[in-house]
Amino acid sequence: MNRAFFIAGTDTDVGKTTIAAGLLHAARAAGLSTAAVKPIASGCTATPQGLRNADALALQAECCPVLDYAQVNPFAFAPAIAPHIAAREAGVTLSTEALADAVQGVLEGRADFTLVEGAGGWRVPLNARETLAALPIHLQLPVILVVGVRLGCISHALLSAEAIAHDGLVLAGWVANIIDPAMSRLEENLATLDELVPAPCLGRVPRLAEASAARVAAYLRLAALAHPPCR
Repeated sequence: MNRAFFIAGTDTDVGKTTIAAGLLHAARAAGLSTAAVKPIASGCTATPQGLRNADALALQAECCPVLDYAQVNPFAFAPAIAPHIAAREAGVTLSTEALADAVQGVLEGRADFTLVEGAGGWRVPLNARETLAALPIHLQLPVILVVGVRLGCISHALLSAEAIAHDGLVLAGWVANIIDPAMSRLEENLATLDELVPAPCLGRVPRLAEASAARVAAYLRLAALAHPPCR
């Protein structure tokens, strides 16, 4: 059974790629073929092979069979700024149609488990009319929400879940990525998220000194997904 999901975050820098790479690693460990796309990446580094993004490279490393970098990250921009601004400065027009066309080839590859990772939060602009949320809506992908656990995360998580539901998509699961382990009343906040986020929790990932995909995967449960992938 082939399953594809969209990875969203409650904000920028909540660990979407860290969690996505962990999920891909867990899928590989379960014997599944994997694929991933990060359609837009800013903050890329110039290399002899072209612009490269560290997050996209981390996802590429967990794809089995291997994908070319251009398949994983079709729109790469050097400035570490909002994607729509980076694209405008580069003379590139971003649109739902352009992103969907770029992603389609990977989705048609029919890996057992495919992740499409967004940028920033749910309402990041693509252009003056569209937000990145239009891509999973167009592709009708269920969503996995990465919640960056720190002060304010409950409101951010519930607002994101509400927006996902409003847009007609299924929230297939969420992950608690503990960004601030010193957060006051951490366990109480996690319990509140468990109670109020209307989807299964796929795991709680602690702050790790070395957050490799393999280490992160140990804290995740693919089987908890609504409609989990299987061979």
